[in-house]
Amino acid sequence: MRRRRARLLCSLLLTVVAGAGTAASSASASPASPWSARSSSASAQDPAAAAPTALDRVVPAPASVRPAAGSYAIRPDARIRVSGSDGSARSARRVGDYLAQVLRPSTGFSLPVTTRSGDDGIRLRLTPKAAGVRTLGEEGYRLQVTGRAITLTARGSAGLFHGVQTLRQLLPASVERTTRQAGPWRVSGGTITDVPRYAWRGAMLDVSRHFFGVDQVKRYIDQLALYKINKLHLHLSDDQGWRIAIDSWPKLASHGGSTQVGGGPGGYYTKDDYREIVRYAASRELTVVPEIDMPGHTNAALASYAELNCDGVAPPLYTGTEVGFSSLCVPKEVTYDFVDDVIRELAALTPGPYLHIGGDEAHSTSHEDYVAFMDRVQPVVAKYGKTVVGWHQLTGAHPAKDAIAQYWGTDGSEKEVADAAKAGTRLVLSPANRAYLDMKYNADTPLGQNWAGYVEAKQSYDWDPGTYIKDAPESSVLGVEAPLWSETLQTSPQIEYMAFPRLPGIAELGWSPASTHNWDDYKVRVAAQGPRWDAMGIAYYHSPQIPWPTS
Repeated sequence: MRRRRARLLCSLLLTVVAGAGTAASSASASPASPWSARSSSASAQDPAAAAPTALDRVVPAPASVRPAAGSYAIRPDARIRVSGSDGSARSARRVGDYLAQVLRPSTGFSLPVTTRSGDDGIRLRLTPKAAGVRTLGEEGYRLQVTGRAITLTARGSAGLFHGVQTLRQLLPASVERTTRQAGPWRVSGGTITDVPRYAWRGAMLDVSRHFFGVDQVKRYIDQLALYKINKLHLHLSDDQGWRIAIDSWPKLASHGGSTQVGGGPGGYYTKDDYREIVRYAASRELTVVPEIDMPGHTNAALASYAELNCDGVAPPLYTGTEVGFSSLCVPKEVTYDFVDDVIRELAALTPGPYLHIGGDEAHSTSHEDYVAFMDRVQPVVAKYGKTVVGWHQLTGAHPAKDAIAQYWGTDGSEKEVADAAKAGTRLVLSPANRAYLDMKYNADTPLGQNWAGYVEAKQSYDWDPGTYIKDAPESSVLGVEAPLWSETLQTSPQIEYMAFPRLPGIAELGWSPASTHNWDDYKVRVAAQGPRWDAMGIAYYHSPQIPWPTS
């Protein structure tokens, strides 16, 4: 079965996770902890950093690179010059302020952000209708570096923001530190012209098995943004916890959100909490995709309201990790009152166009009931102005005309998925043995599961989304997503240990042209991210498949 088929013994879970969480979250965590960030007391630049990073050494790989002689050095008197046309000046200013916040602590420079024009400094330009940038789309950018200026041009704020992420990677890794560093801050000369391969480049965070607070989600958002991820899929409900306040059904959060795997205190987002996550994600050019899983994975809801059960009896709250035992009562009309209320309130909170209705592992729902349920629920999503997303089991029912199916299988051979794609259903690919970030790296990995096998960095990277689903047209692939299920995860360092280095590889599959996909090249580029993650305090897994720097 999918993400949670492995049967975790409760005692082992508590021992590993609780012990790991204590060690990982403690400020004095032992250096031996495998998911603790590697400490670095050196503030001086590595001598090798004197040579600026080549333009083609970033992750994701750019679409086009034209190197040129020379470099640009950010100096104490540098300015960030922002400009925009057609009412886009405010968006350019926002990205400029973000860049200044990144650069000021480590450089020690004031880096004023100004709308005054000039041919020097770091120039951020939003030109939505300029002929020279029409091919960039809403997310592409052009980065030009000369000895006098860095000029970043884009049609939309997302493109400008993504270009800033590339610029960050072209600077020494110590630019990510929060204390003043030695520099120099040089960027190689030349031009990058970059556009994404796919429109959907997502990451999913399961906040239902274990609850993660607003600040933890924000931290993950910042890490996702560095690699041009543009969708944050939040798994907000499951058997173990309901994590979003719903005014019309208040016990969903107060009772259904009161626990988690292992019996901890759980938690939930107030509507203001959720709005803050949405706002923060938007400031990093990520669209939040909320998921309410149904008709299965619903024990937290069933425990909160007895009338949602066919027998009218509420089950106890659940803190284990088994799957497939729960189901909303498909024949009852109150079920659809419940669904309508939840979708209405969640849609009103979510400015993005998508709402995920789950639909996986509904083993306690008959096929006939499953089809009937999806036939009733998909129009509700549309009624409230959202595009329906569901796990790929949705293709075994009647997908709505504009539906998106998220594939989590392991070999791409499911005929019903290919048939739905041929009929117009769009696909987001998350093959569990490639893209699931909660799979163990190997038998010694202290966190995660292995029901889809062990997934090392190379296996996670070395596949092509365009050809993965057999007989599905390549044009049906909307993009990729890296889910992270949290049965064994409780802390930010544990999230990071499972996500890095695999997450940047999935991001590259979503962004970069297929022609750039080459493990031998990628492993060198992602190795160079290690010092950057050290500087950012990211607790990554030091895969032996990657030639990490020795210093």
